Amino acid sequence: MIYELRIYTSPPGRLPDLLARFQNLTLALWDKHGIRQAGFWTTMIGESNNQLTYLLAWESLAERETKWTAFIKDPDWVSGRDHTERNGPIVANVSSQLLQPTAFSSVR
Repeated sequence: MIYELRIYTSPPGRLPDLLARFQNLTLALWDKHGIRQAGFWTTMIGESNNQLTYLLAWESLAERETKWTAFIKDPDWVSGRDHTERNGPIVANVSSQLLQPTAFSSVR
């Protein structure tokens, strides 16, 4: 397995809108495209309370490329994303890292 760590930073006051987009739009589209999430978190104590952190689980880099590309091009995603940003951007920055478990990791 490969895990993708993604951290979204919202403009001040826009995190609730980002959370709503994931809950009401993104997750259903991920199911449609076979994208598996391994967890979502908001920052309780730390650098920024305007962040959403989540993990995606991939079998391979090829699977990620195929499924992520299909999701990004999905007309329902494009129109839904545009609709959720009709009052301005809800994401100021995205950080992404692809992680490979170590031999001693409890997560494989």
